[in-house]
Amino acid sequence: MAIRNIREIGDPVLNKTCKVVKEVTDRTRELINDMFDTMYDAGGVGLAAPQVGILKRLVVIDVTGEEPILLINPVILETSGEQSGNEGCLSVPGKTGMVTRPNYVKVKAYDKELKPFELEGTELLARAIIHEVEHLDGHLYVEKVEGELMNVSDLEDEED
Repeated sequence: MAIRNIREIGDPVLNKTCKVVKEVTDRTRELINDMFDTMYDAGGVGLAAPQVGILKRLVVIDVTGEEPILLINPVILETSGEQSGNEGCLSVPGKTGMVTRPNYVKVKAYDKELKPFELEGTELLARAIIHEVEHLDGHLYVEKVEGELMNVSDLEDEED
């Protein structure tokens, strides 16, 4: 396994639409393992393949630290409700901003054997799924920020 470099805002790869994964090869499995390692190393709860420079429809998520989720070719089927909260991104280091998103999401995706499944999530999991799927279409959360982006350190100072 390897830690990959996370692409940061301004890198053109982050604004491109990713390609559908048609087969899971050894290289794909290596990428998936590297993405999990990279996400955990960076302290994130989600990572999409374009964030490591690969234009494939792959997402890894773990909002609990105990339940890693792999979504290949995810498609959002349904959303409902609303939640607002500070959101960050490994590709926008040190920044956070207020974003309103659905509080519930239902997604269809494929596992590492390319078997289809559906997953439902609420709260942080819903936020993470939608955030990461948006990466696959070349969008960053900063496009949805209400107000100004803040430095994470400023937010931590407010909590003290």
